Amino acid sequence: MSSSTTEVERETLTRAAIIAATRQLVVDDGLDAVSLRRVGAALGVTAPALYAYVKDKRDLMRGVAELEFEGLIARFSAIDDPDPIVRIRRFSRVYIEYGLENPELFKTIFLFPPDLSLGEPTGEELPLATQAFELPLTAISDAVAAGRFKPVDPLMAGLTLWTTTHGCATVLLLGFELDTNGREALITSVLDTVIAGLSV
Repeated sequence: MSSSTTEVERETLTRAAIIAATRQLVVDDGLDAVSLRRVGAALGVTAPALYAYVKDKRDLMRGVAELEFEGLIARFSAIDDPDPIVRIRRFSRVYIEYGLENPELFKTIFLFPPDLSLGEPTGEELPLATQAFELPLTAISDAVAAGRFKPVDPLMAGLTLWTTTHGCATVLLLGFELDTNGREALITSVLDTVIAGLSV
């Protein structure tokens, strides 16, 4: 490699640029298409040149997941309705919308779980995943405090809500022939059912 090429790499190659290229590869070709070689090719460098900025493929995917959780957290943080039940519905819809808009990136964020303090940590927990999971818990806690929900454990209620919401997004991503009205009916039914089960 010539000295001029090395200078170009130093000027343009950054961790942020590598993560951005990886994200685009996921969007264009799917999660399974990601490799250090392909990311390097997209940036005009060899795979070994990436190791100054990322440890391995797992580190690449962690960077993409962090980027996606930052975006999801920003969307969650914009939800500020005083009614906790309305907030719960909006959190769930934002989550489903994100999954439908970004099917391959949706898979990526689940490579790194939140820290729920329910067992021994694995070392794969992602702080931003934890933050994204905890934001809807505030609405659940507020609903319990206001007497709108049964006196449930907010963490377990949050897991219940996430399980049903994630399941709804996953089913919609399977490609069933639902028109806009059918999709809306399914989302509404799922949310109505889980909220009714938690309500007083």
